[in-house]
Amino acid sequence: MPAEERTEQATPRRRQEARRRGQVARSVDLSSVAVFLAVVLVLKAVSEGALQGAMESVRFALTNLSHTEFSPALALSFAMGCLSHAAKAFLPVVGVAMVVGVLVNLLQVGVMFTAEPLAPNWARINPVSGFVRLLSRRAFVEGTKMLLKVLLIGWLAFSAVRADAAMLLRTSEIDPLMVLMLVGQLLYKIAWRVGMAMLVLAVLDYGFQRWEYEKSLRMTKEEVKQEMKQTEGDPQVKSRIRARQQAIARRRMMQAVPKADVVVTNPTHYAVALQYDSQKMAAPTVVAKGMNLLALRIREIALQHGVPIVENPPLAQSLYRMVDVGEQIPPALYQAVAEVLAYVYRLRRPNSR
Repeated sequence: MPAEERTEQATPRRRQEARRRGQVARSVDLSSVAVFLAVVLVLKAVSEGALQGAMESVRFALTNLSHTEFSPALALSFAMGCLSHAAKAFLPVVGVAMVVGVLVNLLQVGVMFTAEPLAPNWARINPVSGFVRLLSRRAFVEGTKMLLKVLLIGWLAFSAVRADAAMLLRTSEIDPLMVLMLVGQLLYKIAWRVGMAMLVLAVLDYGFQRWEYEKSLRMTKEEVKQEMKQTEGDPQVKSRIRARQQAIARRRMMQAVPKADVVVTNPTHYAVALQYDSQKMAAPTVVAKGMNLLALRIREIALQHGVPIVENPPLAQSLYRMVDVGEQIPPALYQAVAEVLAYVYRLRRPNSR
């Protein structure tokens, strides 16, 4: 029997379970490229100051070391000075890289804490499974992406160097500091072009990862039904429970009919039993109501227990639509119900003598 196709969208519970296992739509390339571009921009901003600081350190060392007796303390001081300049130059780079990396990942997957992906999975070290993964569609896509990246980076670097080849050939005629600046500009141009090209590929990769993630979460119709049973209960069981609850409520309602003061009917389609106790109730209360067969049963019980039955179709319909069992009647029906109760009390008065 062929396997059922996964045609249904993932349910919220399925997505939650996948997220708990660490399965999310995320592009590693997008995070890497964002960090790379941020580092390139920061290096561009701090490179001039860092270069000047390095030149000052070298100039200071060359000027003073020749007039000072060498000692371990002097060497340590010089090394600490160089490290200080390097730290000032690269700490902003490291800080921006960390912040951008965290932000990009948060934008992709949000806040998520799970240790399940760190649990040992022996299937990952299975040689057969590893060989199957090498021949999978994901492996083919990753290999294709890597080849495109290498070719793209190589072409962009070559085109940038070829455009500035004449300038590079004349570096022997230029001041060394100017050479460093020209080479830095060339490297920045190459890095920026590569970064922007890789950003386009990373966005496409994120779209692919998102599509593949949604596809992996799809469910069969049977899986959706089973999940509904687990989360909401079996529909058949719920139907039986609901029917049993309705039967219990109907039985209690019928037990309240003998205590009613009057039953208002339509005459056969609707029946509403009213009870009023001026000491306990602010207004008459509906103790039972029903249509058709249920209305007929209410009438039968009322006749058996001597409860007056009054035919008033408009009032019966209004009571049935507007008032639930156990609720007091609304003010709009006070006058009509009061007239019915007054009529019933007049009927009872001769019997009470």
